[in-house]
Amino acid sequence: MLWIDTHTHLYSEEFEADREEMVARAIAAGVDQLFLPNIDESSIDGMLALEARYPDHIYAMMGIHPCYVKEAVEEQLDLVKAWLQQRPFKAIGEIGLDFYWDKSLLPQQYKAFQEQLLLAREYGLPVSIHSREATRECINEVKGLQDGRLSGVFHCFSGTLEEAKEIIDLGFYLGIGGVVTFKKSGLDKLLEEIDLAHIVLETDAPYLAPVPYRGKRNESAYLTLAGEKVADIKNLKIADVAAITSSNARKLFKTL
Repeated sequence: MLWIDTHTHLYSEEFEADREEMVARAIAAGVDQLFLPNIDESSIDGMLALEARYPDHIYAMMGIHPCYVKEAVEEQLDLVKAWLQQRPFKAIGEIGLDFYWDKSLLPQQYKAFQEQLLLAREYGLPVSIHSREATRECINEVKGLQDGRLSGVFHCFSGTLEEAKEIIDLGFYLGIGGVVTFKKSGLDKLLEEIDLAHIVLETDAPYLAPVPYRGKRNESAYLTLAGEKVADIKNLKIADVAAITSSNARKLFKTL
């Protein structure tokens, strides 16, 4: 079985001591492709170094995470544009809105999100959307710019069934990870109503480790635990979950 981790921060300092071993564990577990969302200017070098080290397995995105947007957001956007002109990336991300941590730079968050969605249209790239406590607002922004050229995934989806259906109608996927293994996440009930054709899997490593590692450092090898839980919810063979979600990811990121 081959799996695809559509969202993992392998360059994170949490992996400083055992990064190569961690990547090796993921590949040994069958996690064959790993997609790295960028955070800001500080994460680019580490991300690209990993892609260069594992060209058959690791793929880089380019973007500004909403929690790392600065007051001088134009300078950050200029850097994103420069990188997109310089070399190819598999997606634009991690982009979006975050109303959980800090709302002091909301105008900059909106500007960064809107401009990066426009860049995605221009370059024909999918987007990885962060929407913590802002799912409705992110849907509205995508709706306003969807002209048939936008595609992507709502990473770490935690919205309502109605929002999930709106996202699917927009041509986007739902990103499901370790949270699906949490008893009170509610994702089990939601996934009962959603066809697997609209799901991709992710870890968001080093964050949001699945049970039985909840509260500890997450890593991409644990993607299979989320897959097992999805198989249980959908009453499917785990091999089928791996095949369908991986096929969805390959279509989205054009790695067929």
